[in-house]
Amino acid sequence: VQLVESGGGLVQPGGSLRLSCAASGFSFSDYYMSWYRQVPGKERELVAQISRAGATTTYADSVKGRFTISRDNAKNTVYLQMDTLKPEDTAVYYCKVRRFQNDYWGQGTQVTVST
Repeated sequence: VQLVESGGGLVQPGGSLRLSCAASGFSFSDYYMSWYRQVPGKERELVAQISRAGATTTYADSVKGRFTISRDNAKNTVYLQMDTLKPEDTAVYYCKVRRFQNDYWGQGTQVTVST
């Protein structure tokens, strides 16, 4: 299993970023995919999750209405569109898949929201 995130960077408050997570080594369309984030000194928190075909999505209250998770099963990729970014969204963002009760994580991508 390999998960590779990309798309992070520095953005001003109110701006947008689109994160991507390219997956390989497993049957992507058979699994829910999730995005998490973590800031130093805090536990990793769930940001968004998407079902196998993309019909069902869930979001943390802190990002509802601003973030959108989506997936392209033909490309084995999950996305996180982040709009109206706030300084408190600053974190390392990770994608995750759970297979057979094991969690697999990418290396993370840094998102910094600052002037």
